[in-house]
Amino acid sequence: MKRKLSIVDLAKQLNISPTTISFILNGKAQEKRISSELVERVLKQIEKVGYKPNTLAQSLRTGKTMIIGLIVENIADPFFASIARLIEEKAYKNGYKIIYCSTDNDSAKAKDLLRMFQDRHVDGYIISPPEGIEKEVNNLIDNGSPVVLFDRYLPDTKADYIVVDNVGSTYDAVSHFIKNGYKNIAFITLDSLQTQMQGRLKGYENALNEHHLNHYVKKISFYEDDENIIKHIASFLEMNSDLDAILFGTNYLGISGLKAIKQLDKKVPEDLAVISFDDHILFELHSPDITAISQPIEEISEKLITILLGRLNEVSKTEKKQSDTLVPELIVRESSRKIKA
Repeated sequence: MKRKLSIVDLAKQLNISPTTISFILNGKAQEKRISSELVERVLKQIEKVGYKPNTLAQSLRTGKTMIIGLIVENIADPFFASIARLIEEKAYKNGYKIIYCSTDNDSAKAKDLLRMFQDRHVDGYIISPPEGIEKEVNNLIDNGSPVVLFDRYLPDTKADYIVVDNVGSTYDAVSHFIKNGYKNIAFITLDSLQTQMQGRLKGYENALNEHHLNHYVKKISFYEDDENIIKHIASFLEMNSDLDAILFGTNYLGISGLKAIKQLDKKVPEDLAVISFDDHILFELHSPDITAISQPIEEISEKLITILLGRLNEVSKTEKKQSDTLVPELIVRESSRKIKA
């Protein structure tokens, strides 16, 4: 069997020190004042001979695997998929690779995934957490692994987090309905105690209370499939025939809701005005197009990776929890247009 080429072999071929090659491979050429000509010569030789660094040896030497674990609720969801793609891109530019997976909002699965990442000695974690993993998250932090939460946070943990203003955004959406003449406004949401869903419910309630309007709330289990979600929404709409507007708490509830509205032969916005939390390409293609609360995905991704890299590179030495609340945008489209007098 052909012996794998080592960094010492490569150094002999180039007549330079293994340390110089290590600096170049670890992105420290400029810091160590290694000339661009030498960097180019090393990289060409690496490509020519097919040299691959021993990642195990590197991690033992540096104490880092240069891998970040990304755990989301559902990687197939456009919101989480977009966040994952941007984080992967930004991490790669900083020398890190991403391993990501989905919890399906299951705390037992999330704990299992965290153990798997720990076994692989990932350097840090970015997580959209289900409930019930507070102990595991705190243990990670106590053992020196930085953790940044997003989309929702766990109040009883030491983890940094990035979220959006869920209360303010749904308040603004309901206020938009009211301004356009709607009075019987429903909120179809998940049956969840997670901070983001509780915030969205609170914003809905605040806006209605301010205008002394009735509440119409339908909570649906996260674990229902699309067919059952449609049935639950259709049944709710039939039981509340006086509704004139609906705010959906997530984009997939919004998509199922539009299917239910169609099944009932109702028109948007003539019979029911619609707004959904989280924009989706289908909302732009729907006729009429659907008003949506759009999260600042680029900004969320940038903040997440900046905080995590700061912790990993010891730029941020503070033990104080870091957090930020970003502001979504209400993208107004035809589905919530003003009622004609």
